[in-house]
Order: sequence, then C-alpha cells, then structure tokens
Amino acid sequence: MRFTTATAGLALILALAGMLPPASSLRAAAPSDKIPAKELFGKVKTPAPLSARSIGFYAKGCLAGAAMLPVNGPAWQAMRLSRNRLWGHPKLISLIERLATEARAQDNWNGLLVGDLSQPRGGPMLTGHASHQIGLDADIWLTPMPVRVLTPKEREEVEATSVIQDRWRVNPKVWTEGHARLIRRAASYPEVARIFVHPPIKKALCEWAKGDRSWLAKVRPYYGHTYHFHIRMRCPKDNPGCTNQPVPGPVDGTGCGQELAHWLSDKPWAPPAKPPSKLPKPKPPRPLLLSNLPSDCRGILNIQ
Repeated sequence: MRFTTATAGLALILALAGMLPPASSLRAAAPSDKIPAKELFGKVKTPAPLSARSIGFYAKGCLAGAAMLPVNGPAWQAMRLSRNRLWGHPKLISLIERLATEARAQDNWNGLLVGDLSQPRGGPMLTGHASHQIGLDADIWLTPMPVRVLTPKEREEVEATSVIQDRWRVNPKVWTEGHARLIRRAASYPEVARIFVHPPIKKALCEWAKGDRSWLAKVRPYYGHTYHFHIRMRCPKDNPGCTNQPVPGPVDGTGCGQELAHWLSDKPWAPPAKPPSKLPKPKPPRPLLLSNLPSDCRGILNIQ
C-alpha cells in the first residue's frame, strides 16, 4: 500500500487512541536485529512461560519452557551458579538426575558435579559455548562429587581435574574404571545422541570396553574435553522444530579405528615450503543475530 499523507494521519489517530504503538516504540524495536543475539539471551534471567520446546539446532536455536536443575540433589551438585546456566529441556533435567542416581548406585561414582547446561531461554551464550542453545546439552565434570556440600564460593572457584597425561594418554593416577563406567552409562541411554570427550579418553574407553561395544559409537573425540564430558540429547519426538544431528556412523561401528587414529596422529606439522610474505589477517566470526535464529526465537525472547 502506498504511504500517503492520509494514511500517515490515520496512523497518528490510531496511535493516539491506543490502537497502535507510537512510532517511537516501533523504531525502538528495530535495533534488536543489530545487537548480537548472545547479548539479548544472556541478560534474560527467567524461562519463557510456555510448554517445553527445543527450537532449532544445538548451535543455532532457543528454548521454551525450560526447567532448572536443582542446585543440590541426592547424587549431584551444580557448579558455577553465577552463570545461570542450569536450565534445560525437562527431559534433559530428568536424564541428568537419572544418570547421577544410577551411577552412584551401580558404577562406584559418588555423584555428579554438573557444569553448564543452557540459559533460561537457551540461545547463544556470552562466553564459552557455540552449542548449548536448545536445552539438550550438558557438561559433566570428570571430578567426582565430594562427600560434603560445597559452599557457593567453592562452586565458583574450585577447578575441575584434568584426566589427561599428554596428547595420547589419560593420566593413570587420575583416570579410573569409575570414569569409564560413568561415560558408558551415559552413552547407553537411547535418548543420548552424542558424548564428546578428549581424544585420549576415547582411546582409553576403546581399550577398556568388553562385550557389547556398540555404545562407543556415540562417544566422539573432540578437543577441549580434558576435565569434563559433554552429553547431547536427541530432539524430543514432540518437538518438530528441533533439528537432530545425523546419527553417528563410524566405519567400524565403534569409532575406535581409523577415525580415532586421526585424532591421535603424531605427524609433525611442517611449514609451507615457501610461506607467503604477508599472511591475511583472519576475520573474526560474525556473532549470531536474532534474525539468524529460527523465527520462533524472537517470540521466546520477548515473551514476559
């Protein structure tokens, strides 16, 4: 429709009558598409009061109807409380509670120290993760829970213990069969899609596993997981707007062969024969904007 003086006058009358928002408020809404989405989602302190729904992909999406993992449970304690990242799809919360109690009862693991899940409405985070956006990812420390309740200060300052000795091996003074049993249990749940671990951990699991080794296919080597492992759930079947990762399909069915050898390769790096005189300056990745996320995320972010 062509915008004329008459239509402008009509808009002004409707605005004065309260039937349209004033033009100034319409202009104020536009900058949200220029502000990085991590800043918008990072400042929201409460979940969207809707039915639970994971929307989009693990690294590009949001979350409605999130539930919060209790800070303390019979077999877990949550860490880094100041981050406000203990939110997830209710099915993720149930899975963590189940893993904690079953591992304590059956795997000689005292309890879980739980790191980051998601923000109250998911979405990109200000720091630390590209994924964890749809409430289906969780970081579990490889440090067993102590027998006492940690103080708030300890939860912010205590460091997790790396189980890695060097590029190729776990540290035999730290790594135990309890670690292996805990990861195997997490991978055995059908609703779990992936378990990410540092490559030497995958190697240790491949050497340890006996009998049914099919669960190893879910355990994927990925750098940066020296002191925790990362659980990723499949999309709930009643969340059609959620996008799963492809089902893992290592050649040998376990990922313990050539795929693992690639991650553990010790082939030395060699510089180019004739390095360029001037290397181009790498461009920093562009942060996700609200317009880059699924369209439903705008409503999830703004609902009161």
